[in-house]
Amino acid sequence: MTNSSQDLKENPFFKNFHHRFDAVPFDQISVDDYLTALTAAIDEARLNIEKIKSVGEPDFENTIVALETCSERVDTITSVYFNLFSAEASEEHQALAQTISPMVSAFSNDILLDQGLFDKVKAVYEKRDTLTVGGQALNEEQKMLLSKSYKSFTRNGALLDDEQKESLREIDQKLSQLSPQFSERVLKQTNAFQLVITDKSELEGLPDSSIDAAALTAKERGLSGWVFTLQAPSYVPFLKYSNQRPLREKLWRAYNSLGCGGEFDTRAILLEMVQLRQKRAQLLGYDTHADFVLEERMAQKPQTVLKFLDDLIEASHASALKDLDDVRALKKELSGDDSLQPWDFAFYSEKLKEQRFEFNEEELRAYFPLDKVIQGSFDHATALYDIEFSEVNDLPKYHDDVKTYEVRHKTSGDFIGLLYADFFPRSTKKNGAWMCNIVDQGLRGGKVDRPHVGVVCNLTQPTEETPSLLTLNEVRTVFHEFGHALHALLSQCTYPSLSGAHVYWDFVELPSQINENWILEKETLDRFASHYKTGELIPEDLARKIKDSSQFMAGYASIRQLCFATLDMAWHNQDVSSITSFEDVEKFEKKALKKLQLFEDQPGTSISCHFSHVFAGGYSAGYYSYKWAEVLDADAFEFFKEKGLYNKEVAQSFRENILERGGTAHPMELYKNFRGREPDPKALLRRDGLLSSGSSL
Repeated sequence: MTNSSQDLKENPFFKNFHHRFDAVPFDQISVDDYLTALTAAIDEARLNIEKIKSVGEPDFENTIVALETCSERVDTITSVYFNLFSAEASEEHQALAQTISPMVSAFSNDILLDQGLFDKVKAVYEKRDTLTVGGQALNEEQKMLLSKSYKSFTRNGALLDDEQKESLREIDQKLSQLSPQFSERVLKQTNAFQLVITDKSELEGLPDSSIDAAALTAKERGLSGWVFTLQAPSYVPFLKYSNQRPLREKLWRAYNSLGCGGEFDTRAILLEMVQLRQKRAQLLGYDTHADFVLEERMAQKPQTVLKFLDDLIEASHASALKDLDDVRALKKELSGDDSLQPWDFAFYSEKLKEQRFEFNEEELRAYFPLDKVIQGSFDHATALYDIEFSEVNDLPKYHDDVKTYEVRHKTSGDFIGLLYADFFPRSTKKNGAWMCNIVDQGLRGGKVDRPHVGVVCNLTQPTEETPSLLTLNEVRTVFHEFGHALHALLSQCTYPSLSGAHVYWDFVELPSQINENWILEKETLDRFASHYKTGELIPEDLARKIKDSSQFMAGYASIRQLCFATLDMAWHNQDVSSITSFEDVEKFEKKALKKLQLFEDQPGTSISCHFSHVFAGGYSAGYYSYKWAEVLDADAFEFFKEKGLYNKEVAQSFRENILERGGTAHPMELYKNFRGREPDPKALLRRDGLLSSGSSL
């Protein structure tokens, strides 16, 4: 494919970004621009690679740093494309992934399998103990970049023979196509479902917020009545509050059968993916995909992860069974029937929560208007890290829903970065919530640049009568993703591949998960939790009930997360080539989760078939990271509670040793620098009230 100079002259990716802070010109980019720009950018990067290979005496600057920066334009184009693939993608944009993903994969392979380039990198690596830059020995970050650069070659085929390298290319090309296919099918099936209610009596039990939102959805779709979808702000409240058991079951089955058959079946895709991952790992000399992945994680090997999960299962299972017994008993009391199905659990556990703690979570919505929650998360960051956020309206954005903020040091006024906030569901957006790096912090265009970061969620939308009023869980989601954003924004690194959240995946959730802890504290709630009509701060008794109920159903919640982690490891820690039929997917999943099973089997449903974290994201053999990081965040937050929730010294230490350092050192060293010791594994059990269940942790 060729590109005329005229095409490139008009292409926004080949023009200087003229907005402040070199903000991405989203308003100028069309779907047609990506392929033209990416093709030319890859050609440009190949020339840079040839320059590296032609140097006489390879050193840190002319080889390692040059390699780090050789494909900056490719990185910009793919970052914009794939971030919008998840957040704002037309069908045309989605379809383009089948061309772009293989192109990027092939380009990556061309670098990592280039023997001449590897020889240069290896020559520098072998001199690492005596290497200098500007007459000085390598600093810690430079040593880490050198090690990471060398390992990226050896872990991705540089030591293979030519025939093996070609096999690796074929596997990577295929995997690059399968992942976006999986994501696209899940999104399309999610969008295809709607539960239309025209009889008002069938809305019984639902809060006004859900009814109003469903009426708005119906109106937007040109329908009468009320429309409920599989998007979380619609799905979750329906299961929690609807008195209509058959409708709860219908919605639950629709969600849990995503990808399990029909036009949007994902089973063939996921089977091919796990088999290709396994084949790839063995080609590279590893027993399993999990062995390959975990070599570059804190856990290091599958046995460590499996023991970690088993210990948590031991600590959680009895508590989870008691949680179920308590819910079942209430169901019998209220309905005369003690049979408990998955579509009953949220409904009756919410009633049990109301009974025990004398409040309904819907009461909280009035105190959680989205604009106040956003400002509260900003004020929280200001108190901890001396930074401030100002909304700006002169920079392009990719959708009208997006709000853009300029982030600066409050005291010095120095620019920190840009934050793009995108909070509401739409048919062009993937379900869930995430943080994304639009522009990494670090060396770019010859200077160390500041980051541009996105926070993307699917929260309760405003209606014609009310602003966006969030549930407590949605507030938790905002603080979680904002914690990731702080990790990226506060980064003080030189090299992009080591900056911000570019850390081991079982460490990356620490900044996000620790940030959730503050929302249970009255001191933090008083920063933002005020009634959207009266402005009254959340009452003391209601704030206390939030905290008192924080351990409610902790055993059940723990087992649910451990199911995901266990299933992920099951798919990626053994040879699964014998699983060849669609039916085997369901059987394999049931067998893998047998010891964690809390409800009877529901044929035709599967977690695997819509497990996007693992099959359309980067969490394969890594979903355990959420629980692993919970140990870290529980232990770290105990330090804040000991010294003061907004203690300046503790906050400064967390910022300097965790948030600013990215992946420039091993995460355990970073954590010990902050905490003064390794994390106490029992901190998580203390927080969740599970120590009494017994544990070998």
